[in-house]
Amino acid sequence: MLNFYPAQIESVSLHRVGNKNKNEGVFLSSEPHNLNDEISGLLKEYFFRPFREKEENYFKFAHEVDADFNEIFKVVSEIFADSSKVHLLSKKIATHLFEQSNHPHIKSGEVYVVQFSDMVLDNKKVDAIGIFKSELKHDFLQFQENKENLEIIIRQGININKLDKGCLVFNVDKEEGYKVLSIDSNRYDAKYWLENFLGLEPLSDDNFKTKNYLKFCQNFAKDVVLPAEDKQQEVLFMNRAVNHFAKNDAFEESSFLNEVMENPELIPEFKHYKVEKGPKYSIEDVSNFDIANKAVSDARKKIKNVINLDTNIQIKMDFINPESAEKFVEKGWDEERQMYYYLVYFNKEQKH
Repeated sequence: MLNFYPAQIESVSLHRVGNKNKNEGVFLSSEPHNLNDEISGLLKEYFFRPFREKEENYFKFAHEVDADFNEIFKVVSEIFADSSKVHLLSKKIATHLFEQSNHPHIKSGEVYVVQFSDMVLDNKKVDAIGIFKSELKHDFLQFQENKENLEIIIRQGININKLDKGCLVFNVDKEEGYKVLSIDSNRYDAKYWLENFLGLEPLSDDNFKTKNYLKFCQNFAKDVVLPAEDKQQEVLFMNRAVNHFAKNDAFEESSFLNEVMENPELIPEFKHYKVEKGPKYSIEDVSNFDIANKAVSDARKKIKNVINLDTNIQIKMDFINPESAEKFVEKGWDEERQMYYYLVYFNKEQKH
């Protein structure tokens, strides 16, 4: 878990990077930016807001040979080792970003290299380096008194409620490539920020395994359970799967299958599906891990638990009490109407 509230900005280095393909150049500030309390408060909100609103999916620095060959990994390691070099090294970061900015779609923008102290990660205070880029400019109005009239002046600037690109590098697990969070709001240059500039790959931690295993189960339910049985059983399978994750601290695959797979004939199908599709979710060799509760909560919100019928009726199942859907909802076939039906039992209607 990550807590931004106690975090402090120690320094901000600000540069501008253009599109190399368009011969726009790069502007490197000679000194760090002078901060005051008002600017610090606004910048913290600007930098942190998207990370508070997004799932904590961690990455690590990587390279096809070794992480030591990753340019940003090297520079960040130098900053953590000697913070007095941060502004000088921030120029290296901006220059490296400029070298990757050669696709015609990439927009010029301001680059911020920020030193943070007192970030709280997993209940421990850590230092962090933030690298952010603002790209999209927005029109805004200013007003000026001119003798007897109020004049409208049109300016351009950035929206501090929407960060375009950013990453936070936490000073932990250096040997594994650090723990890194990344955000990219603009999808027109998907590889430019995450891969070409930062050189990141997903960190296979418990959060990653929990999230991806549940995604895998969701696709198994859609591709195998639904065709083999019906929509009700697809929903109920995911109900049981999510609840298994919710009530256990650790995941063990054989125990999971015995509990959630009502039809034992589907267990070999599950194992075959895992061999075939597991690599897509990076879980082909995963069968034991500690369950990340936040990933379960996030998955529960995204998984659909509704049966949509072609008669414009919806039946919504309850993820918290899946046994209700099994005990009190029956599916059948009406010979006279030549239609399927769901029979729902209840004592009284609830009033909200």
